[in-house]
Amino acid sequence: MSDLLVVGSVALDSVKTPFGEAEEVLGGSATYFSYAASFFSPVQLVAVVGEDFPQAHLDLLKRRQVDLTGLQVAKGRTFRWAGEYGYDLNEAKTLDTQLNVFADFRPDLPDSYRQPSFLFLANIDPDLQWEILHQVERPRLVAMDTMNFWINGKRQAVERILSEADALIINDGEARQLTQEPNLVKAAEAVLAFGLQLVVIKRGEYGAVLFAHGNFFFAPAFPLAAVLDPTGAGDSFAGGFMGALARDGGMDEAGLRRAVVYGSVMASFAVEDFSLRRLTRLRPEEIEERFRAFQEMVTFR
Repeated sequence: MSDLLVVGSVALDSVKTPFGEAEEVLGGSATYFSYAASFFSPVQLVAVVGEDFPQAHLDLLKRRQVDLTGLQVAKGRTFRWAGEYGYDLNEAKTLDTQLNVFADFRPDLPDSYRQPSFLFLANIDPDLQWEILHQVERPRLVAMDTMNFWINGKRQAVERILSEADALIINDGEARQLTQEPNLVKAAEAVLAFGLQLVVIKRGEYGAVLFAHGNFFFAPAFPLAAVLDPTGAGDSFAGGFMGALARDGGMDEAGLRRAVVYGSVMASFAVEDFSLRRLTRLRPEEIEERFRAFQEMVTFR
């Protein structure tokens, strides 16, 4: 079993969709990632919360064997985000962002975190991603996420960390924005030109595409009768993807393809309820059952 380290945000979210709403529920990129990944591999989490962060949320993560040694509790209020989705559920309209203690977050990794085999730099300031990468011995795989805010405001910093990462996991809009290429194949080729081994482009309800040098793999989204809240789906995908790689250790073509499907499986569960509610009810056998359903869904002769 390989160590998996994630650095990102732990937040309190308020979300409204056409199918309901939830106030001040558990959220954040590192939260969704670590919870999803914990079904496959031990996870070490680095983030910051305020003094107001509920103990029940910490207990929830601990019950999944998520190592919280690297979670700082700072004086002040926890990072908060509020958003609303329309009926297509593809993109959130941000209503409010309160960085609070996250604004001054400067991670200092515990010694026990400095030799991970797999590192995921979740969607945070690229300068912080750079600092984290240079606090660890070179992992077997460094994967990262970013978003339009950083691409617009800190492009040079994003490109700097891309030049040292191995994998990028982003959505299709961000891939096009980063590369100025409307075609996703050309966009992926442009991203790989930074020196990456692979790029995974998430396409929401249309699935995910893996591009590696000379390899291409598409996994559709799992057809669901009810999608309540897409918040955290991308981070749950990344958690499933990286967790499967850490568990199985396979970085060959077959291993990467399995990891993409496991990522899609975890994202499909995450969207079935608000916050992490569906993931907290999830049983390991359900993951494997849906993985097999994916295989059946795309097999043909």
